[in-house]
Amino acid sequence: MDTKKVWFVTGASKGLGLTLVKRLLNEGYSVAATSRNIAELKTAVNSESESFLPLEMDLINENNVAEAIQKTVEYFGKINVIVNNAGYGQLGTLEELSDEESRKNFDTNVFGSLNVIRKAMPYLRAQKSGRIINIASIAGLTGDFAGWGIYCSTKFAVVGFTEALAAEIKEFGLHATVVYPGYFRTNFLTGGSLRTPENEIEEYTAARQLQTVHEKEINGNQPGDPEKAATVLIELASMENPPVHLMLGSDAFQFAGNKLTALQQEISEFKNLSISTDY
Repeated sequence: MDTKKVWFVTGASKGLGLTLVKRLLNEGYSVAATSRNIAELKTAVNSESESFLPLEMDLINENNVAEAIQKTVEYFGKINVIVNNAGYGQLGTLEELSDEESRKNFDTNVFGSLNVIRKAMPYLRAQKSGRIINIASIAGLTGDFAGWGIYCSTKFAVVGFTEALAAEIKEFGLHATVVYPGYFRTNFLTGGSLRTPENEIEEYTAARQLQTVHEKEINGNQPGDPEKAATVLIELASMENPPVHLMLGSDAFQFAGNKLTALQQEISEFKNLSISTDY
């Protein structure tokens, strides 16, 4: 275990991010952790260790992100592992959500992570070593969740740019992995991480029903253990040849298998139509 690594974790005041930061500090790693609310972050982590650098950071402010990355390098002397974990879930059907609601979700979940990557890359390239771990969701692989379309779209985007990133940074000795968590027993479904549409359309019963299922049945009964997720992420960062894609949780693994099977069947069913367009 290389405890000399310096980790930079966004969205660290709750959920998987908080669990990861606490585990890293307990195991002797150096950690720069970010949140929009530094007081909340400090209270949640509750550490006076010199290995802990709490940073107030607004993901969608490029200058703010650049300052946070710079402070991390100045304080620890380097930066080794980037974990883009910050984000929130925007509920609502595509018709219900306004342009503003949709764009705000993309600003945080997609462009916020891109800001971090963009500002961290010069340091990582100069070191010729480093890992970027982007936390997506199993909703970034299978989007058939009524009323979660924009959130799913943001996570599909994270998957897409991580694949491109992995190809782009390989020549510098760097690695990028997109992680697809399933349902983990965090406060994601209750703790301010979900936003409902400003204008609901009552005809969309399927979306409301699925929202109720998440609130009443799934919340508190998620199969995933955040502590075990932290263990996996730490192991991932130490792999010599890490995967570009990693499912996290038995449910995520099952969702992925079902999606791939259904996709293969659909591709095969319409093969003749697909290949009919060549000269």
